[in-house]
Parts: sequence; structure tokens; C-alpha cells
Amino acid sequence: MIHATAIVHPGAKIADSVEIGPYAVIGDNVVIGAGTTVGPHTVIEGWCEIGKDNKIFQFASVGAVPQDLKFHGEKSWLRIGDRNTVREFVTLHRGTEDGGAETIVGNDNLFMAYAHVAHDCRVGNHVILANAATLAGHVQVDDHAILGGLSAVHQFTRIGTHAMISGGSMVNQDITPYTIAQGDRAEPVGINLVGLKRRGFSEEAMRAVKNAYKVIFRSGLRMEEALEQLAADAAKFPELAVFVNFIKESQRGIAR
Repeated sequence: MIHATAIVHPGAKIADSVEIGPYAVIGDNVVIGAGTTVGPHTVIEGWCEIGKDNKIFQFASVGAVPQDLKFHGEKSWLRIGDRNTVREFVTLHRGTEDGGAETIVGNDNLFMAYAHVAHDCRVGNHVILANAATLAGHVQVDDHAILGGLSAVHQFTRIGTHAMISGGSMVNQDITPYTIAQGDRAEPVGINLVGLKRRGFSEEAMRAVKNAYKVIFRSGLRMEEALEQLAADAAKFPELAVFVNFIKESQRGIAR
């Protein structure tokens, strides 16, 4: 299952069912789980753990040292879950000491060609990064979020669950769950209703989310007043509680 021209370090731990294509390079301290395929000319290096049934296409760079001048060769990790698709020329970098020493990627994500995940990022499950979407260091992307092509996210920013970032957007503040955002700098323009319907949200929950969006972004209320107004509905709808708690936990501030 390993092509004769591939270079695999003796210290790498490769499951028996892994396929490794021509001219791929697998470094020391790499762990690759069962059913994963590694395309031609791919480089996987550093302390890198890759789970089961991932598809890594040709020319991807996985586990390289971070593009951070504060990094001085310390031991750090890239941890990738199961069933992810990593397309051509994608770059996924390890963590740094300042960020907890690990970059984490969950399960069932799609990284389209040229997408970039920098050091110390946290990417959840069922996330899509379209072509050339870029995460700077310490970014958190929650489950089911979608980042359009050529979009970029500033350091320490968070993208909420089921949010959608339009192509070409520059994101420098947190994007609330369920929200469509676009522009430079990205601002909310509506609710991701199509995505919520696909994920099986009830009509009642979607109405509560739409109302919350209006209260937060269109009412003119101060944030404290808006959150107070939403408290009763948040107690009734778990989906809305996610929205409210995200705002309360924001460190960079909410894109508004």
C-alpha cells in the first residue's frame, strides 16, 4: 500500500490499510490511522496525528512548522480526526508553545485546494474551507461553518456554528452562529436559513434565531439590553442559547 518511491521514516506509525502515493514524504513522529490515503508528493512531518479514513490529495503540506517568528522548534502537534478531505496544496500547520502547542482539526471536514489552517487553530466538525480560505493563528471555527473562497480570518477570531462567510470576506471580529457575513471587514447580512433547514432545525427554532438576529443587529439596543431581552427565549430554545452564550463569551467582540 506504500508506493516504492515514497519516503517513510522508520519512526512513523502507519496503519496497515493506509495508502501512500508516489514521492510522498512521511516524517518521524507521524501517526496515520487506518483507511487514510495520502496522495503523490504530499509531505507529512513533525508531531502529527492523523485519524482514520482521511483523504489527503497530492501536494498537500501537513504538520509543517508554523509561520510564526515566535516559534523556536519546540515540540508541538497537529491532531487531525477522521474522514477529512484535504485537497491539493492545502497547508495545515502545527501549534506553538504560546497557543497550547497544538492545532486541532475534528472530523468530516473539507479543505478545498490552497486552504490554509495556521498554528493553534481549532476546527470543529463538518466544516468547509473553500478554495484559498485562510485561517490565521489561534482561530476557532465551530461545527458546520462554511468559509467561502479567498476569505481570510484574523488571529484569535471565532466563527460560530452554522455560520457562513461569503467568498472574499476579511473577518476581524467574531461571527455569531447561524449568521451569513460578508465584506471587508465582514459584517452580518442575514441568517443562514438554508443551512439551518438542511441541518433539520425546527420552524420554531428558526423563528427564535431570526428574532434574536433582529434584536442583536437591527434594534439599536446596547448589547447588554439586547441580551437581556433574549434571556427568556434562550432558556426555551437550546439553539438560541448557543447564540447568546457565544456573544457573552466573545473575546474579540462581535462583528456588528
